[in-house]
Amino acid sequence: MRITSNFDSGNIEVLSINDGDIKLNIPKDTNSDFFQWFHFRLTGAMNKDCRISIVNAGESSYPDGWENYQCRASYDRKEWFTVPTTFENGQLIMECNPAYNSMYFAYFAPFSYEQHMDMVNEAQQSAYCKLEVIGQTVEGKDIDMLVIGDPDEEKKKIWVIARQHPGEAMAEWFVQGFLGRMIDDTDPVARRILEDSVVYVIPNMNIDGSIAGNLRANAAGMNLNREWAESSEDKSPEVFYALKKMDEVGVDLALDIHGDEAIPYNFVTTPEGIPSFDEYRKNMQDLFKNHWMEISPDFQDKHNYGVGTAPANLGIGSKQIAERYKCVAFTIEMPFKDNDDLPDPMYAWSDNRAVRFGESVLNPILHVLKHLR
Repeated sequence: MRITSNFDSGNIEVLSINDGDIKLNIPKDTNSDFFQWFHFRLTGAMNKDCRISIVNAGESSYPDGWENYQCRASYDRKEWFTVPTTFENGQLIMECNPAYNSMYFAYFAPFSYEQHMDMVNEAQQSAYCKLEVIGQTVEGKDIDMLVIGDPDEEKKKIWVIARQHPGEAMAEWFVQGFLGRMIDDTDPVARRILEDSVVYVIPNMNIDGSIAGNLRANAAGMNLNREWAESSEDKSPEVFYALKKMDEVGVDLALDIHGDEAIPYNFVTTPEGIPSFDEYRKNMQDLFKNHWMEISPDFQDKHNYGVGTAPANLGIGSKQIAERYKCVAFTIEMPFKDNDDLPDPMYAWSDNRAVRFGESVLNPILHVLKHLR
């Protein structure tokens, strides 16, 4: 038997392999103490009972995330299903009997850099969409931004950014769904949105961390979603260049897409607690959330982080954006576990459901668009 993680977003340390008893550790993020994301390949275990233990799971960044969590696995890296998983005595234990000689395991269905490039290159071929490189990451990779619609000062500016935390791969699956519908010229909701707005999308804010198999950090070890108050061209260029572009074109509505380790629901966080929060923002938030709940049973507003209080942390993306541009801004969270409102024993909260969820957000966007000031 062999365990390897020497591939895009791979991350694991092998402690021992004793027949089917496999013990592993999750390494820390690049230049950081965060750790929780894992992704590895098991070979040579076909038709053998295996017990895979991640020994240091209880010491990870969010140990509450392991309670009632089910590991994702795949034979073809296309269909990711759950395998029996328990969290016992600080260890995450997966049990399986592989049907084939190669089997992959991951914290969530990965979204690779190859998939990212395919997605943005396909999107730019739409008549509605243009690809723009707004800067480079710490390691010199392009930061891709897609502009959907014809820029016009009179139009509203809608921003969607995703994967500030690279291990939250569901965020880029969400963007795939959003983009697919947004550039579909047969979709009446997308067409209506583009009559009155321009949409700016950064599908992956943290390319370096995604490839490295990090949970939260970029290549410099920075948590990008705490860098928005004082971003650095050296340490957090991903945020620095995003803000530079936002300053250039403006923001009326912003969605920052994430995943949550512990809460088994889809929800949003809002920027109560920022100095300029007002009744307008409160009304727009309620309008957006209520409409999303009407059209998507996968969204709810009961289980969340609660309403923030002053002073808000302006290093957080949606809070800084809401304050800086006096706009409506949300952080959208999806589960690593399952959506307990609509559980799926085979797949849990999956890549495919994240895609559908990303498609659904067009409806509340259109619903509030005419009310944005």
